[in-house]
Amino acid sequence: MKTLLPALARPLLEPHLPPGLDLHWFTTRAEAEAAIVDADIAWVDMQSPQDSAEVAALGARLRWLSTMRAGIDAYDTTLLRERGTVMTNGTGLNPVAVAEYALLGMLAAAKRYDEVVRMADRHDWPTVAPGTVELAGTSALIIGYGTIGRLIGNRLAAFGVAVTGVTRSGRDGTLTPDGWKPRIADYEWIILAAPSTGETAALLGAPEFAAMKRSAWVINMARGDMIDQPALIEALTEHQIAGAFLDTVDPEPLPADHPLWSAPNALHSMHLSGRSQTTMFTRAATLFLENLAAFMAGEPMRNVVDLEAGY
Repeated sequence: MKTLLPALARPLLEPHLPPGLDLHWFTTRAEAEAAIVDADIAWVDMQSPQDSAEVAALGARLRWLSTMRAGIDAYDTTLLRERGTVMTNGTGLNPVAVAEYALLGMLAAAKRYDEVVRMADRHDWPTVAPGTVELAGTSALIIGYGTIGRLIGNRLAAFGVAVTGVTRSGRDGTLTPDGWKPRIADYEWIILAAPSTGETAALLGAPEFAAMKRSAWVINMARGDMIDQPALIEALTEHQIAGAFLDTVDPEPLPADHPLWSAPNALHSMHLSGRSQTTMFTRAATLFLENLAAFMAGEPMRNVVDLEAGY
């Protein structure tokens, strides 16, 4: 069974791989492209999600495609479904790091720690704090109350924040996708933590920004395309909302001359949330080995993607 794997993971994988696999280790995109054409199994994560997806599309015989990324919006899921390829993703590999980053962003916004850092760089000693908001007593709407969303919610509850989640089903007292927009003015924090699908494109746009509290902050831990960015820039410029903490934007990387960089009260963290840890790659290798054993035994694997739903 031909198996294509990243050479970067070889020390973590090779000692634990079962015999009988036809192993191919890649270090470059060209090597991956050459080997995936007739591969049965492939883990082809590269620096760019788009590169990974384009290489994966060449795997006409793939029975199982593995990625350590949680989001699969770059992949041609229709093509994978037509080929009968099973895809597994990296949901659960970095939720703690992302949740902690969301909390970091909210605290930075509440206390305007970005301005505090700039004051320190200038050697200023102010007598008035730039940010005076307390998290306690505020309310947060978390759109996408899955693994990451719940972890964010649990942490915010400890800070005295009233949390409302949004799920497809409306389970456990959460709001449904058609139930949160009429209530958007109730919240100081609008947090995006949902998977990116066709239904989530431009989820927040001009009507939503106009309906928010002027004191509201948008916290995007999901995907950049969930926000109508021209509308966000206008809302920030016109001070319709207080600000935005953006771990993700569209496109990535954001061009140096993009106006979102300098939009008022836009705080950027350059999609570093999931990388702010040292164990994700090790966890990804462990997950791959567990799923490989299940795949070889014909048993259910973890993190199987619903290719029709897109997550």
